[in-house]
Amino acid sequence: MRKLLFILLVLFSAINANSQELRCNIQVVSQQIQGTNKQVFQTMQTAIYEFVNTRNWTDHIYDQDEKIECNILINLTDQISSDEFKGTMQIQARRPVFNSSYNTVLLNFKDNDIHFKYAEYQALEYNETTTPSSLTALLAFYANIIIGLDYDSFSLEGGTPYFTRAESIVNKMQNAKYPGWKSFESKSNRYWLIENILNNSYRPVRECIYRYHRLGLDRMADKLTEGRSEIAESLRLLQKAHRAKPGSFILQIFFDAKADELVKIFAESFNDEKKRAYNILSDIDPANLTKYKKILK
Repeated sequence: MRKLLFILLVLFSAINANSQELRCNIQVVSQQIQGTNKQVFQTMQTAIYEFVNTRNWTDHIYDQDEKIECNILINLTDQISSDEFKGTMQIQARRPVFNSSYNTVLLNFKDNDIHFKYAEYQALEYNETTTPSSLTALLAFYANIIIGLDYDSFSLEGGTPYFTRAESIVNKMQNAKYPGWKSFESKSNRYWLIENILNNSYRPVRECIYRYHRLGLDRMADKLTEGRSEIAESLRLLQKAHRAKPGSFILQIFFDAKADELVKIFAESFNDEKKRAYNILSDIDPANLTKYKKILK
């Protein structure tokens, strides 16, 4: 009976999936877990797919070609009990660049503290006014982060409403027994991700995201030099944030998504702009210095 209800719920959700914001590929990997019912991982993947892709996360109407492309890879490494799992989650999001076939990466983050409960054929329910389950909290948190970054890339601080929702989820999970939600557990977890995004000290990073994408990349198909120059100028905003608080998590998140792209952008630039970009990047992101040296070749 539970299986039948689960299937009917999935079908109902699919029928009503007309204006949802995300087109998210979901993959649940469980090779490291031996000697257990593998069917639960398939139903888990289906349930997560439907939860993420058929829910309305905003009040806006999206056409099919406007949906935000993203991937979530959940690698389960431990099964604590029949319905409790641990592992990692890789979250990637991208958006198209105007007048081109190119998609730029907005987020490429690996969360190493995934711990949640899921029973086979369990319906995933979420209500913003109540404390979510460990699994729906994770999924709703990252859905709002993805949407917030997408909106920030199109309008200055346009993602604030969705980042605020992500912050609310973190606040609700402060009493949860699962890791990743609390400030003292790590300097690079979900708590600090949203804290950095909404921290006024890092507002230059969000301005950079807007200028880099909307005023830079989106212009490069028609005005290559002007668009690339805007991207170069946007890096000064990152440098400002770095000098205020060196080694911040939000800058690490930015460069995990953008380091390779920045090399491609400036490798074709003129010498003075190459040097300026390289000097800024080597100052604020020394971890990727080997990559940035390719700009000067």
